[in-house]
Amino acid sequence: MDPVIVVGAGPVGLALSLALARQGVPSVLLDETSGQEEARPARTVVLRPDTAHFAGRLGCATLRDEGSLWTAWRSLRRKQQLRRLELTDRPDDGTPPRDTDPAATGTVPAPLHIPQHALARGLRDAVTGRHLIKLVTESHVDSLEQDGAGVTVHTRGPHPTWWRGSHVVGCDGSRSTVRKLLGIRFPGRTAVERHAVATLRAELPWPDEAVLHRRPPWRSGGEEITARPLPDGAWRLDWLLPPQGELVTPDTLVARVRDTLAGWCGETPPYELIDTGVHTVHHRLARNWRVGRAFLAGDAAHLLGALGTQELDEGLRDAQNLAWKLAYDWHHGASEQLLDSYESERRTAVAARLRAADQALSARRGGALRVRLPGTGRGQDALLADGHLGLGRLGAPAAHLHSPLAHPGAPDEAVVGTVPGALVIDVPVSVPDGTTARLWDRLDRGHLLVVLIAPGTGVWDRRHWQSAGLMPRLAEAVAALPARAELLVAESYPGAAAHTVLLVRPDGHLVASFAGVRPDGLYAAADSARGGEPSPAAVADPSDRTADVN
Repeated sequence: MDPVIVVGAGPVGLALSLALARQGVPSVLLDETSGQEEARPARTVVLRPDTAHFAGRLGCATLRDEGSLWTAWRSLRRKQQLRRLELTDRPDDGTPPRDTDPAATGTVPAPLHIPQHALARGLRDAVTGRHLIKLVTESHVDSLEQDGAGVTVHTRGPHPTWWRGSHVVGCDGSRSTVRKLLGIRFPGRTAVERHAVATLRAELPWPDEAVLHRRPPWRSGGEEITARPLPDGAWRLDWLLPPQGELVTPDTLVARVRDTLAGWCGETPPYELIDTGVHTVHHRLARNWRVGRAFLAGDAAHLLGALGTQELDEGLRDAQNLAWKLAYDWHHGASEQLLDSYESERRTAVAARLRAADQALSARRGGALRVRLPGTGRGQDALLADGHLGLGRLGAPAAHLHSPLAHPGAPDEAVVGTVPGALVIDVPVSVPDGTTARLWDRLDRGHLLVVLIAPGTGVWDRRHWQSAGLMPRLAEAVAALPARAELLVAESYPGAAAHTVLLVRPDGHLVASFAGVRPDGLYAAADSARGGEPSPAAVADPSDRTADVN
């Protein structure tokens, strides 16, 4: 059967192929480079708990050894500390309700900070040995054709080749060849923000804490400085540059480093300068993310990053969202509604993120942009913290409230601490084989999850738990669903009463919750989650598909 063709072997393309393989779908991963990742310590990424956990589930082993979890978030303005927020390394604590001050709850999970080359290497190592992934280096796409049964892609390089696939996904960056071949426009704004960047090793007054210092009281400080820790005493420092396009020379950057360290430490301490650069943030959003059997993901579909928002976070969420839908189509045939929902959900989420950032940016004559944050100093601090910490409209995982896959609801549905369409909280669960796991560990396996909330299950004899209480009736209802599902049991879930039943998508977004076992409601919600009956054309004769990978 035809594989999925993934164009681009950066973190998003690697993650997509690994997510497809986790769900039993083969892919051809076309890498334009030689496969050697350039080490740039000044190019780092911040992963929220959901995306870091996603990368870990895919087998990325570098997160633990080469990434750093922040212990706190500290905000300064001039010489005054505005806020210090303790962070937790336990994402299972959940995201606090939107109307709750995270500082009061103490439940803000720590982001993970890691060099991008280390993340890419970890994902690439995970690809090695996966028989369902064929990684091909030095392969540049120059032609793409579609028909009713699949796609055909031609690559040039040392061995020019025609590739046949069920679908093609362009994960090939901001200058995406796939996007250009599809004729998709990529409008937006250029140079929304510019930062001078330095990665260095030094002892700062706040070990393992991320720091945002606005309007520091020294001449070269500029409008804003961010310091984010890395392992082994290393830090990434970012200076927000003025919109006029200030030239950053090596001498001026070293002067910024020395002035900043002296301002924070009283005098310039010994330091080792590891890497430097200039980071320019663009905001762009592709007009379409799907054309027939072709899709866009990651930088090929969107660019963002102002005010602490994280581009790679959104790219990994693209990969997770698209993978289970392509897997469902590959195994069972999918409705057009299911495949269309990728663009509807993810483009809407990124557009909302861009709108939230634009509300904090005002256009200047000539097209350049500058930061203008309304409200008091503390209000501005909270807005910036949201972007960096993954909270609020600037950073929290999107809730697909108006998705085409959303269940219309029924009187027997229950209210829990997660709204339908939002990402579920990572709670402990019991698995049918009698073992225990985390709820997020069961994601990205290509099937729905049905979770029964049953207090006291921790003392059950797991040899008999499937025959106790509501379980036989619920197991019968799960077996009758229109899509495959796994039945789990949790002792508790925030906001859920005993005997509540949760239906969760393969990517972890809540479909619906029910007060007790409601077979008809559960069936209808599962049918909504899969987008209804597959389109007739999607249920193809396997003999019509290409047998060879290439």
